[in-house]
Amino acid sequence: MRFGCIITFPFPASFFTTLRVSFLYVLALGSLPADSAVEEESVTYSGVKFRVVRAEPAQVRLVWKNAAGEIYRTFDRVLASHAAAGKSVRFLMNAGIFEPGGIPSGLHVEQGKILHPLNLADAPGNFFLKPNGVIWIENGKPDRAFIATSESFAARLKTSPAAVQTAVQSGPMLLIQGVRHPAFQENSPNKLHRNGVGVDGRNTLVFAITDRGESVNLWDFAGLFLHLGCKNALFLDGDISQMAVNPAQPVESNQFGAMFFITD
Repeated sequence: MRFGCIITFPFPASFFTTLRVSFLYVLALGSLPADSAVEEESVTYSGVKFRVVRAEPAQVRLVWKNAAGEIYRTFDRVLASHAAAGKSVRFLMNAGIFEPGGIPSGLHVEQGKILHPLNLADAPGNFFLKPNGVIWIENGKPDRAFIATSESFAARLKTSPAAVQTAVQSGPMLLIQGVRHPAFQENSPNKLHRNGVGVDGRNTLVFAITDRGESVNLWDFAGLFLHLGCKNALFLDGDISQMAVNPAQPVESNQFGAMFFITD
């Protein structure tokens, strides 16, 4: 006589959700044209290795919350949301400094809507190291991107409130019209993992992050953007920062506030 048994394992619902998302993401990648892949450069400046991605402003999107008003917080949730719609995310980077719970420290604009206001307050920390700044893409002119101090952006917002399609405030400014932030010190020992964004002479967005195991002070980080042809650049964040390029599967990440992304 033979006896058989079936052994079941109590997998949580999230396990099957993850499997479904992974499957959808692989399917989406399988249908993706090869020429839609984002190109990544490896750049060494002042003895530090960086990962660099250049993108046209019209390619770049910004996300903070989903349609239900829930904050995404992680790369994998953004990937899952687009995979469910049959799309693949080709690039992800955390978009700026935020408060507990993933709330932006300053301005956040998506699709022409101000979801969090401009912050001109004074306080401790990198975000408030004045001048801080705003990166934005113009409404109706998706090929035009700008980075400027928060004060100059505030004046623009008063005169043309409908002109901004996408915007993020962070700080400090790294470069202001080709000049390093006045608080930066050459040979500063304050070296950390960092990420930031600049606009070069062709109006291309330049995203940069220190490579794994690398660290840089703010003086040299600003110098990197000068080296890459930018006159204006903005610091995004420090130790927790991450960038994913052409991910082949869902990507685990730290928890963030807003995120930049490019999708097919």
